[in-house]
Amino acid sequence: MGPVEIHLRRLQERAPGATATVAPGAGWIVCVPNIDLPPGWSKAHSQIRFVAPTGYPFAQPDCFWADADLRLANGNTPQASNPNNALPGSAEPGLWFSWHLQQPWNPNRDDFLTWLAVIRQRFARAL
Repeated sequence: MGPVEIHLRRLQERAPGATATVAPGAGWIVCVPNIDLPPGWSKAHSQIRFVAPTGYPFAQPDCFWADADLRLANGNTPQASNPNNALPGSAEPGLWFSWHLQQPWNPNRDDFLTWLAVIRQRFARAL
């Protein structure tokens, strides 16, 4: 079992239903269904997807996608996002967030739960 499978199992303990599928040329697409969103968003929940790039965990995740129809509560598009941006290896649109780690990624410590925490921090700021 490789790092993706090990880290997926850890993620599934906190986010049941999480999956990882191979995205040719991109690595893996990790999907986390039904993430609770705080007030300030147009929906109470969203599916979140991100890429575990080839070379993961030494290559870190970067950016993520939410439901294509997610907006701020006032109807505006969130900062640092782009609506209807397709996931790598897919024609499926999503709301793409250009969101990056603020701290160095450590492949010996960090995993999918680390990246999910970063995503949750972004959603905590509805702007």
